[in-house]
Amino acid sequence: MRVSGGKAIYGASVGVLMLEARFPRIPGDMGNGLTWPFPVLYKIVRNATPDLIVRQGAKGMLEHFIEAAKELIEDGADGITTNCGFLALFQDELTANLGVPVATSSLMQVAMVDSLLPADKRAGILTISSATLSAKHLEKAGCRSDTPIGGTPAGGVFTSVVLNNELELDVDQARKENVEAALLLQKTHPETGAIVLECTNMVPYAKDIQMATGLPVFSIYNFINWFQAGLNPRAFK
Repeated sequence: MRVSGGKAIYGASVGVLMLEARFPRIPGDMGNGLTWPFPVLYKIVRNATPDLIVRQGAKGMLEHFIEAAKELIEDGADGITTNCGFLALFQDELTANLGVPVATSSLMQVAMVDSLLPADKRAGILTISSATLSAKHLEKAGCRSDTPIGGTPAGGVFTSVVLNNELELDVDQARKENVEAALLLQKTHPETGAIVLECTNMVPYAKDIQMATGLPVFSIYNFINWFQAGLNPRAFK
């Protein structure tokens, strides 16, 4: 058998562009390496804080993300993702500059989930910041402009810890806030037939949301498992 080289690292198809933060990342969180059933490559984009990306529209950061993604590809990544749904803003620019598949945001699933549901049902988005999830984010992710949106409370534990980069997290309270926000989304928008979690830090609570609402829940976790399965298909022998 003969094999060819060209990469520095093998066996990790997915490269993850990480925001620069120090808040706790529990299993299920995209930034916790134990979350994944396969190896991934991580690259921190320096100065890309949660506040800058989510609340300030990622101003001035595009070239930094392109540069970091190119380093991941040079190291061995076959495809690129990010750890913030708000980075859908950079989807077109990253695909244009990287030469590999790019899946910036869990929000890219919304249109597909819509197509799975009955005609009178829609996918609803649960986000960490409904105040700053804009029409531009939806457009870049391929979502309809009238997609139902709900958010965790701006002054709550979950949103505050993540966006303010705090060092302690009350996991039970964060779970409660995510579930309550999902139930409010369902109540406010009864046409919601499934929920797409914008925030990659919401994944640990996906099962709780599904059980409380009775709705299918889609997250960055199932999206990147699908993405990786295309980059490195399973061999059946």
